[in-house]
Amino acid sequence: TKLSLGKDLVSIRNSVTKTTTACFEPSLDYCVVKMPRWDLKKFNRVSNKLGSSMLSVGEVMAIGRSFEEVIQKACRMVNPALDGLGGFESGLTSDEIPLEDQLRTPTDTRLFAVQRALEEGWTVDKVHECTKIDKWFLSKLENIARMRKACV
Repeated sequence: TKLSLGKDLVSIRNSVTKTTTACFEPSLDYCVVKMPRWDLKKFNRVSNKLGSSMLSVGEVMAIGRSFEEVIQKACRMVNPALDGLGGFESGLTSDEIPLEDQLRTPTDTRLFAVQRALEEGWTVDKVHECTKIDKWFLSKLENIARMRKACV
């Protein structure tokens, strides 16, 4: 309410501690991912290529302690048939289309193509070159690929 009345976070005191300001709280011990849900397969003759004007049919929000945890949770919520963010085993990448093409073209399944590339040993730099996705995110996805490989 105070924010909507024009007060800034620096001038508002935390109601619990009475000493810190509101901009100090909450502590940043969690991570949140909001992932769009694209149900494009419901519609006939609709391309799965994504553009700047596309609208999703919904979204999920996952909360956890690390990016690796929340991206896995979000994937499971968007598609309950998945165990998490898997590349090849998700069944959402194609053997008929070269993996590099799947990485270069933004689609509703591109995240799984990125994961597949990392699981197949592509470097973060090579995936970044194809996708222009920030290397921080790619390094986190690479952590998942390494963990999946260690568990097999």
